[in-house]
Amino acid sequence: MKILLTGGGTAGHFYPLIAITEEIYRLSDEGKLLPPRFYFMSTTPYDKKTLFLNDIEFKRIFSGKKRVYFSLFNITDSVKTILGILKAIIDLYFIYPDIVISKGGYASVPALFAAWLLRIPVVIHESDTVPGRVNMWSARFAKRIAISWPEAALFFDKEKTAVTGQPVRKELRKTASSGAHEYLKLDRLIPVILILGGSQGAQIINTAVLNILPELVLKYQVIHQVGKKNVKEISGLVSVILAKNNNRDRYKPFGYLDGLALRMSAGAASLVVSRAGSTLFEIASWGLPSIVIPITESNGDHQRKNAFSYARRGAAVVIEEKNLTPHVLLSEIDRLINNETLRKEMGNSANSFFDSSGGEKIAREVIKIALGHEK
Repeated sequence: MKILLTGGGTAGHFYPLIAITEEIYRLSDEGKLLPPRFYFMSTTPYDKKTLFLNDIEFKRIFSGKKRVYFSLFNITDSVKTILGILKAIIDLYFIYPDIVISKGGYASVPALFAAWLLRIPVVIHESDTVPGRVNMWSARFAKRIAISWPEAALFFDKEKTAVTGQPVRKELRKTASSGAHEYLKLDRLIPVILILGGSQGAQIINTAVLNILPELVLKYQVIHQVGKKNVKEISGLVSVILAKNNNRDRYKPFGYLDGLALRMSAGAASLVVSRAGSTLFEIASWGLPSIVIPITESNGDHQRKNAFSYARRGAAVVIEEKNLTPHVLLSEIDRLINNETLRKEMGNSANSFFDSSGGEKIAREVIKIALGHEK
């Protein structure tokens, strides 16, 4: 059984594919099937170590974005995509996988087009309340469509769509509270705020946090994922902002939190501040209350819709970017930290929202289709 994975070069596309891969391995082993062979086709490997650990072969292709506004880059990116499609057709012909699993994004277009041309079955997964353009297009020929939010069902063929929830990697489904404070050099008596701006960081959140940093470290410890490209700049600014502050060690900036560091951070945290992408499902699996700050200009306004859908379940409060002043953020943090009962209720709501079987549901259907295609 050969399975090709494809998706855009972000954590929100990459890691759910890894979660599905983990479940396919597990179910294949339980069913005494031959070990599956996996391939990942995209513009970048994103996380080489994770690909290696899961025995996934990387296949590089070219692809370009299609912007909804006029740009000369649309011309050069169209050429990239055409070249990527040609390479993907050749690669898929020689691999000839039994199935393609796609998370969408512009980097998945060549593999999806090649799969359609070669009549290879496609399964897609959509993480947002409003689907991306590539998933909307590929849904026309996909054999099955898995969605994380019930609201997304409105956009797809009901006959082949199922609400599965979000696949989350095993290592992230539970927090690691034991040893977390020692690992991160935290004081057990001081509340911890975990701030996640996505794998690339979030400038508007970073700026708001820096503006209230002296007030934050007066009362709290802060673990802040600032984005790899921002860590040097943020560290320099913090060295000035907290130069003479006795509590400067309470602020812990990270370019990126890997699996263990993220589990440890979640295990120590009392509250999470986050964007409204697929990270919401990880927060829900941890059973933690959160303040969600959606991106204003996202495709189909999906981040806002994700955020408010999650908040309606009682798991989070939402601060829109237009309302995100530093002291609004500080006020909401203070309000939630000072109300343990509310935080516990929000954490329970988050936990009840998360469906831990999301990856397994998709994996079972993938194996069923793939084995049928082998025949």
